[in-house]
Amino acid sequence: MSAHCHHHDHEHEAGAAEVPGYRRVLWIALAVNALMFGVEIGAGLVSGSVSLLADAIDFFGDAANYGLTLAVLGMHATWRARAAQVKAASMLVFGILVLGKAAWAIGQGVAPEPVTMGLVGALALAANVGVAVLLYSYRSGDANMRAVWLCTRNDAIGNVAVMLAALGVFGTGTLWPDVIVAIGMAALAISAGWTVMRQARGELDVHKAA
Repeated sequence: MSAHCHHHDHEHEAGAAEVPGYRRVLWIALAVNALMFGVEIGAGLVSGSVSLLADAIDFFGDAANYGLTLAVLGMHATWRARAAQVKAASMLVFGILVLGKAAWAIGQGVAPEPVTMGLVGALALAANVGVAVLLYSYRSGDANMRAVWLCTRNDAIGNVAVMLAALGVFGTGTLWPDVIVAIGMAALAISAGWTVMRQARGELDVHKAA
């Protein structure tokens, strides 16, 4: 994933609504994320895993973000940039909530059940890789499209981390691998949220100056 932002002439840039197939891909992504939110919430509560609950909250946030993206498709670039700001804010809030949940888990001191963590993490990874493949061609658009791609990329990375945490919990019998992964997921969400927020602000500044 390229780390730089694409600040070229947005008046001549094709809007997301004009990109063939993008709307259909977003509907698929929304359905997959809503389904996986339900699966991971249940698995996280049953297993006691902070990282699974964190990933479930992320799935919920992504489903809402895909819905927001669908709502602003075809609108002026200013509205798409504002939608990207909302998404960025949701990523930042998600990161903060996960940090709080990790702190609570440390206070409880109970290790999660690793088998459920690993199996559900693998299922979530398969779901997110599928969505990421569909979205890969649209990763370099405006801030709104960039936010969608970053959310999906972060999910796939988080799923791999949950599976590694499950192995760590199984091997050590402690909660620390789970908590460490949850904190890492929070840091990734905060970093991505800040990246999208900066690009969206830059795009809004360009349109205000035009």
